[in-house]
Amino acid sequence: MDDIFSKEKDEKEEKIFGSLRASSWDEFIGQVDVKRTIQIAISAAKKRNEVLEHVILYGPPGLGKTTLAHIIAREMGTNIRITSGPAIQRAGDLAAILTSLEAGDVLFIDEIHRLNRTIEETLYPAMEDFALDIILGKGPGAKNLRLDISKFTLVGATTKIGSLSAPLRDRFGVVQRLNFYNISELSQIIKKAASKLGLKIDSESIKEIAKRSRGTPRIALRLLKRVRDYALVEASGDVNFSLANLALEQLNIDLLGLDNLDKKFLEAIISFHNGGPVGIETLAASISEDIETIEEVVEPYLLQIGFLQKTPRGRVVTEKVYEHLKIKKNEKQKKLI
Repeated sequence: MDDIFSKEKDEKEEKIFGSLRASSWDEFIGQVDVKRTIQIAISAAKKRNEVLEHVILYGPPGLGKTTLAHIIAREMGTNIRITSGPAIQRAGDLAAILTSLEAGDVLFIDEIHRLNRTIEETLYPAMEDFALDIILGKGPGAKNLRLDISKFTLVGATTKIGSLSAPLRDRFGVVQRLNFYNISELSQIIKKAASKLGLKIDSESIKEIAKRSRGTPRIALRLLKRVRDYALVEASGDVNFSLANLALEQLNIDLLGLDNLDKKFLEAIISFHNGGPVGIETLAASISEDIETIEEVVEPYLLQIGFLQKTPRGRVVTEKVYEHLKIKKNEKQKKLI
C-alpha cells in the first residue's frame, strides 16, 4: 500500500505534522459543530471551577482528534498526557499514569477501543469517582483499597466507537464525531501549512492537492510534503499547477484521490465478484490486504463519495465506479447495478 495513505507514520514526518498542528480554536479549521460543542463544555466547566467532562472523539483517522485533545488541554490551562490503548498492557500501567496526573490534567488515550476489558474496569471508578480500586492479597483474605486520585479529564479517540463497551462509552459526557473535510477547508489547511513551511505555492495547486486528499487533513499535509519534495528536486522549489499535477501523478493518485490500493480493491469486487456483494474476508484475501486496513483506511472514503455500498450480504460497488475506472460492465454486472 502507498505510504501516503498508510497508518504507519515515520518519526520525521510526525515532527513536521506536529509543527503544522493547530494550537488554538482560531487555527483549527473545519469541524464547526464539534468545536462549538467542546467550546461550550469548556466554558461551562471553567465557570463552575470544575474539570471538563470526559470527551470521546471518533471518526476516520487523520481528521484532527489528537489536535483537538491538545487544544482542549491548552484551553483548560492544564497539561496533557498522551498514550494509546495498545500501549497500556496491564492495570498497573494505567494506575501509574493516573496517579501521576495533577488536578485538571488531560489524559489522551488514542485507539481507546483497543483497551482490554480488565483495564477498562480499572477506568470506571477513575472516571466516575476519581479513585482507583486496588486489591491487596489473594484469596479469602484479599482486601480492597480505594485510592483517591486527582480530578482529570479523559479524552479518548477511536475509529471504531462501536467497539467500545457500553459501560465505558456511557461514562463520556461529551461524544463527538469528526467528519471528512470539504475542499475549501482543506485548501485553507494546505495554505497555512505551506506558509509555515516557507513554500511558495499558487492557489490552483493548493486546490488540486485538496481535491486529492480524500477529505483528510493528514493526507493533505502528506501530499503537500511530497509535492514540496518533488518541486525541490525537479524544479526551483516553487510549486505551480503543472508541477503539482506531475508530482501527484507520479504518486499514482487520481483526480478523486484514489490510489493503487483503492483501485485494486474496487477492481477485485468487479473482476472477481461481478461487482458484489462480497464479504470483507473474501475481499481481503483477494487483494492480500488485512481487514483492518480495508475497514479503516480504504472503505470510509469510498463510502463517503458513493463508490461503495455495505449490504447484509457484503460489499457492492456502485455505477460511479464503472464510470470512473472506465470499466465496461458485462451482462451479469448490468443486472446487479
